[in-house]
Amino acid sequence: MASITASGLGSGLDVSSIVSQLMAIERQPLKTLQSTQSSINAQISSFGKIQSALSTLRDKSAAFNSTSLWGQTSTTVSDASVATVTPVSGKSGAAGSHSLQVNALATTQTVSSSVFSGSSATLSEGSMTIELGSWTGGTPPTGFSAKSGATPVTISIGAGETSLGSIRDKINKANAGVTAGIVTDASGARLTLRSTKTGEENAFRIAVNETSDDGNAATGLSALAYDATTASPMSRNQVAGNAQVLINGLSISSASNTIDNAIEGLSIKLSKTSSTPVELAVAAEHSDVKTAINDFISAFNGLSDTIKSETKYDAATKTAGKLQADRTAVGIQSQMRQMVFEAFGGSDSGSLKRLSDIGVSINASGKLELKSSKLDAALENPTQVKELLNGGDGSTTALTGVMKRFRKYADGVLGTDGALQTRTDGLRTELKRNQDKQDAMELRLTGIEDRLNKQYQSLDKRMSNLNSLGTAVNNLATSLSRSYYY
Repeated sequence: MASITASGLGSGLDVSSIVSQLMAIERQPLKTLQSTQSSINAQISSFGKIQSALSTLRDKSAAFNSTSLWGQTSTTVSDASVATVTPVSGKSGAAGSHSLQVNALATTQTVSSSVFSGSSATLSEGSMTIELGSWTGGTPPTGFSAKSGATPVTISIGAGETSLGSIRDKINKANAGVTAGIVTDASGARLTLRSTKTGEENAFRIAVNETSDDGNAATGLSALAYDATTASPMSRNQVAGNAQVLINGLSISSASNTIDNAIEGLSIKLSKTSSTPVELAVAAEHSDVKTAINDFISAFNGLSDTIKSETKYDAATKTAGKLQADRTAVGIQSQMRQMVFEAFGGSDSGSLKRLSDIGVSINASGKLELKSSKLDAALENPTQVKELLNGGDGSTTALTGVMKRFRKYADGVLGTDGALQTRTDGLRTELKRNQDKQDAMELRLTGIEDRLNKQYQSLDKRMSNLNSLGTAVNNLATSLSRSYYY
C-alpha cells in the first residue's frame, strides 16, 4: 500500500500532519469568534471616532456661551499721539463716535534738595516722616489734606546711614509712596523725590526730626524737609495734578492718565495734551462671531463625514462601513440635521428663528455651508443673532438658542448614560463574552489536540509493530523457500 509521507515511528504514518488537519477543522468555531472579535473592536473604534467628532461639535457650540464673544468693538483715534483706546477687560463699548480734548495730563509731585558735594556727603542722624495727600487752598497752598487710607511712613536715619546715598536707599525701601534718586550736574548732587503715582491726592510732605538739631533748617537732615505751605529747604519742581479732559464736551478729571469707562467699555490712555478735539470712533466688530460660526460649520461637517464614512455601503467594492445601518450612529446624524431646520429663536431674536436666517444651511451633499452676505446682514443687529444662537441670559431662555440646544444634545449623547456610551459599553460587554468563549475554547482545543496526538501516536506504534511482524514473516518465508529449492 502507498505510504503517507511522515515522521512516524517507522510506520509511515504522518501523525503531525493528520493532527494538524483535524485541529484545523476543530478550530473553525474559534476563527469565527476571532473574526467577530475583530468586528466588535472595529465598531468600538468607529464609535470612538464619532465620539471625538461630536465632542468637537459640542466644544464649538459652547464657544457661543462666552461673554467675550458678543458685543465686541474696534476703535480708532484720529490722532494716536494724543491717546489710544482699548476695550476694558470683559466689556465692549457701544458703537458710536466721540470727541476727546486733553487739556492736562496727570502728573506726579517732584521735589529736589539743595546742592551737595556728592552721594557720599553726610547729613545727620534723625528721622524723616513722609505723608501722602493733597495740597489745599490755592497757589501757593495753605493747607494739606491727608490721603484717605494712607498712613504716614517714618524712616529712621542712624549712625552709618547719614550719607546722601544711604538716605536715598532707605527712602526707596520704605514703600512710602515716593521714589528717591540723586541727580548730579555741574553744580553738584541733589536728592530728588517724586510720588510713585500721578494725581492730586498723591502729593506729599516731608517732616524731619534731627537727633542733634544744629538749629539750621538748611543743614543736616533738616535739609530734606518739605512743606508747600511754608518756606522749605527742598524745592518743588512739579505739582501733583489730575488729568483734565473734555469728552463730548463734558469735563472729566482723573488721577491717572488711563481713564476707564468714561466711555462705557473703553479704556483711554492719554499721551499728550491737545489744543483741539480728536475723534474716537467705536465700530461693532463681528470677526470672532464669524470665526465661531465657521468653526461650528467645520465641526458639524466633520461629524457628518465621520458618520457617513462609518455607516456607508460601497456598491462598487461591495464593502460596508463598520457601523452600516447602526441605529445609534444614523440617529445622531438625523437629529443633528433636524436641529438645523428647527426654530429656536427666543423673544428677542426678532425675525431670526433658524440657522438659515443668518446664512447657515444644508446643501445637497448634506453639509452645512455659509452665505456670508446673509450673515453680514443679520449682524447689523447682533443682539438678535446672539438671541438666536445662544438664547437670553435668563433661565427661561436656557434652551432657546440653537447652539445651546446642540450643546445640550451633545452632552446627553456623550454622557455616561448617553447613547454613545451605552452602545460602546454594550460592545465592550459583548467583547468580553467573546474573549471568555475564546479562552474556554482554547482550553478545550488544547485537550483535543493532546488526545489526538496520543491516539495517533498509539496507532503509529501499533502499525510499526505490524510492519515489523510482516517483515519477519516475509524473511521466514524467504528462508524456507530457499531451503526447499536447495
